[in-house]
Amino acid sequence: MAQKLERTKVLFICSRNQWRSPTAEQHWRKHPKLLTRSAGTSPNARHTVSVDDIRWADVICVMEEKHQSRLRVQFTRLLSNKPIHVLDIPDDYQFMDPELIELLEQSLAGIIDLN
Repeated sequence: MAQKLERTKVLFICSRNQWRSPTAEQHWRKHPKLLTRSAGTSPNARHTVSVDDIRWADVICVMEEKHQSRLRVQFTRLLSNKPIHVLDIPDDYQFMDPELIELLEQSLAGIIDLN
């Protein structure tokens, strides 16, 4: 019987879950090594990050330092053993912007082995 490939669960977070994190989720949705979700730190986000999201994730990728700070304040204990990576991607892009996708690919390549 073939061994089932264990997929890494990656949670992408930005402020309003409108452009950056949904682009990341969508871009890697079909990658055989990843399971993806996205959320926002703002109460006005399309999907505000929840306890379930944090528990689900193996790796958390935030777009900016402020997102990591907000998560650490809100989910202190849940984050004690979760790797959080700041991608340093400013809120300058629209959904599925090719330049944004390129930045996301470069950032994630240094965090997760995608080969």
